[in-house]
This record gives sequence, C-alpha cells and structure tokens, in this order.
Amino acid sequence: MRVIVTGGSSGVGKATATALACAGHDVVIACRTLSKADEAVASMSGNVEVAELDLADLASVRTFADSVDYADVLVNNAGILGLPLTRTADGFEGHMGTNHLGHFALTCLLGDRIRDRIVVVASSNYALARIHFDDLNWHHRRYHPWAAYGESKLANVLFVQELARRGRTAYASDPGMTNTEITRDGSGLLQWAGGALSPRIAQRPADGARSTIQAVTTDLPSGTYIAPRGLFHQWGKPKPTKLIAKARDPESARRLWDASAELTGCNWQET
Repeated sequence: MRVIVTGGSSGVGKATATALACAGHDVVIACRTLSKADEAVASMSGNVEVAELDLADLASVRTFADSVDYADVLVNNAGILGLPLTRTADGFEGHMGTNHLGHFALTCLLGDRIRDRIVVVASSNYALARIHFDDLNWHHRRYHPWAAYGESKLANVLFVQELARRGRTAYASDPGMTNTEITRDGSGLLQWAGGALSPRIAQRPADGARSTIQAVTTDLPSGTYIAPRGLFHQWGKPKPTKLIAKARDPESARRLWDASAELTGCNWQET
C-alpha cells in the first residue's frame, strides 16, 4: 500500500512511518521541515519518500495535494500542543488550524484519490473539551492552550464520525501518553512536563504508534476509535474503545463538517 503520514519525521509519526515501511508499504512523510524528514528517513528501511507540507498554511496543503496521484491510506498524524495564542497563515487558531482544519482540507482535497481509508490521530483529551461553534478560532474567548488542544482533538474524532457517516472508511487512533517532542513549542510548564516528566512515565513512540498501525490494517467498522486500555486510556495495548456521547453526536459532527468546509473552502461530497 501507499501510505501518507503527516508529521512523519518525529515522534509517533516517525514510529508509524518506520513500522509501515519495514512492513513493505510505500510511505510518504509529509512535513514542514524537509531536512528533519531526510534525517528521519536515513534511519529507516524500505521505500520512504519525503514531501513538504505545512498544515498551518492552506496554500501549502493545496500544493501538496496537487502533487499526489493517489494514496491507499492517509494518516493525519501531525499535531501541536500547548502553544500560546497563535494564528495560522489563514488566521485560524493554531491548534484548531493545524490539528483539525489543515487535515480536514487535506483529506477533502485528496478526496477519492484516497483509495482505502483515512486514519486520524486523536487524543483522550477530547473528553475534557467541547466545540464552541460560535468561536472555533478563539476570537472572543479567554485563551487557554490546553483547552484549545482538547477542542482540536474533539474535532478530530467528530471528523472521523462524519467521514464514516458519509460512506468513507475512517478510524481514530489514540497513542496514549507517549514520549515525543509535541510540547517543544509549548509553555514553560508543558516544556518541563515533556522534557523532564514524560521520559519517566510515558510510552515509547513505537508503543504509541501501535494504535495507528492497527487502524491502517483493521477490518473493524468504519468510525472505530482505537486507544490504549490501560490507566485512563494512556498506556498499554490498543483496543477498540467506545467514544463518549459528545464525540458520537451526529449533529455536532455535521455542524463541524459544514463549518470546516466554509472556513477552508474545501469539501468532500457524500457518496
């Protein structure tokens, strides 16, 4: 299979790309920094390509999508966590813009060139959030980076639910607590947690990637959420896990899709 992995140059994305390439799949690592991707590829075996993609810039998303002939699987893995209030090139709040809207646009632009399935890397933090449809991009609320991250992760799982409802094969994968560099651009507290605490208590990236790898090949029903089943869904072997009600709400999923299509100018019609 030909698999695109966004953010595949580090962390869970790199571990995912490494495992898939080792298993014989053709892998495309799509990320912002090509030099970092080249370094990652040097440590991998198998057929791995590198392409430039900045999910925080819809022009970059369109350029990348135009370059893709097809993909069997799109893994929407890239993500950010803990940024101060930041705007993307298109004026979206950084977490929502990168974690959800950039991936929404990429998925819709590729459309039927995705031959098999979409996998969206989510987080159990979705359970602590709610979607503010009247202020998705934090123009009127007091900003908090953790809340912004959680809202973008709730958007991820609602996106998967709506893809499934529209007849697409899609899965949400949750890596659990994993030792990665995702907090490198975050606040001082998050940087401390990522640099000092995470290596002592979190899973290795290869363990965190197991949920995504399972989602790439599973025959479970479309819309399934795959997550670790250990303490608070943070550690251990991933298994199908029931989403809480707000992440399965069809009206919220449809409403988010419509808002995302309007904001990005991208859509993928129902079959």
